[in-house]
Amino acid sequence: MKEVILYTDGACSGNPGPGGWGALLIWNGKERELSGGEPNTTNNRMEMKAIIEGLRALKEKCHVKIHSDSALIINAFNQNWIKNWQKRGWKKSNKKPVENQDLWKEMLKVMAPHKVDWIKVKGHSTNELNNRVDRIAVAASKQHF
Repeated sequence: MKEVILYTDGACSGNPGPGGWGALLIWNGKERELSGGEPNTTNNRMEMKAIIEGLRALKEKCHVKIHSDSALIINAFNQNWIKNWQKRGWKKSNKKPVENQDLWKEMLKVMAPHKVDWIKVKGHSTNELNNRVDRIAVAASKQHF
């Protein structure tokens, strides 16, 4: 199974507002940048969209190491929040509906064929690859909107 590194980030000007996402796939010394955006969205949606589109770009089953500065996404998987949400019918422990269910469900769908490791990185710090996807996401948020 190929091992792929995926760095992702989302950006939003206003929350909600115009947003963008960036993803960087690294495999065997090769890199591929992906980006996109939406005119009226939130930062969390763009963080999620970056992961979805990064995984969607893979053409075969891979071991993917996803690096994100989104504590929400990392904790959802590493602390099993998402499994608990599903057990409760997509409700949080406070009985309120989970936001962005459409993207959580899409993320589960596109990650299903892969082995995924979730790695939390500190945002806006010294991690150059995370800073790079942040720049990609910010540029995407400004490019079309």
